[in-house]
Amino acid sequence: MRERILSDIAIKRFEKHLQKEEKSKNTIEKYLRDVRAFIRFTGKSSIIKETVIAYKTQLIQNNYAAHSINSMLASINSLFSFLGWTDCKVKSIKLQRQIYCPEEKELTKAEYLRLVSTANSRGNKRLGLILQAICGTGIRVSELPFITVESVKAGEAAVSLKGKMRSVFIVRDLQKKLLRYAAEQKIKTGSIFITRTGKPMSRTNIWREMKNLCIQAHVNPGKVFPHNLRHLFARTFYGIEKDIAKLADILGHSSINTTRIYIVTTGNEHRRRMENMKLIL
Repeated sequence: MRERILSDIAIKRFEKHLQKEEKSKNTIEKYLRDVRAFIRFTGKSSIIKETVIAYKTQLIQNNYAAHSINSMLASINSLFSFLGWTDCKVKSIKLQRQIYCPEEKELTKAEYLRLVSTANSRGNKRLGLILQAICGTGIRVSELPFITVESVKAGEAAVSLKGKMRSVFIVRDLQKKLLRYAAEQKIKTGSIFITRTGKPMSRTNIWREMKNLCIQAHVNPGKVFPHNLRHLFARTFYGIEKDIAKLADILGHSSINTTRIYIVTTGNEHRRRMENMKLIL
């Protein structure tokens, strides 16, 4: 058997394969980042299954979260499938479905409103609207470029991501705010959330601005990231509609199991519901 070495050429071929599979730019970057981390572990050694198991063990010993480990292993397994090294693939860590999320990780509606209010009071109207656009529609931060002057006027954005198309409705109040902002900034067409040079804002820039804002708004930085706004949208919608299938369509999820993660309540809320059952005499 030939030695299995992960060369730069092999990684380049894998990258082109992911592009042909029409994976998103962020997904491709994530896969390659995980693969390179694995290569740093293996060095120039020949790859065998025992090597991969040793890497998995090291990740566990380094106290990586189980879902993070599974995500990294999925990237590496995808590479092995592409190279035909299927005997090197390893199993993911089995996870029990979480029935509630830690209180310190859930962004509350009150905290969200405080973030928006602080952004506005500090003169960062763009960031305040970004927060409202994500939390008010449930879109991903990577989908913000689809919030254009044209889509806002129509009250509906056609979002295309991960090979799927879906419509995202823009509620009237948000529509008015966005159109007013676009007029003030003299943005007549295309994406509304842009930099001074006219390019769509990057995930990194938005993340950095949100982290600075959370300190000013006295909100735990561990709660403040774009995806938590999407989770707040999901919990709020489900609290009203109780329709997980519709919510999955709105969020662009292929599986309802993914949507379940978004609507998990906090431990305190779970405890409150159990108390209300009144089953103890």
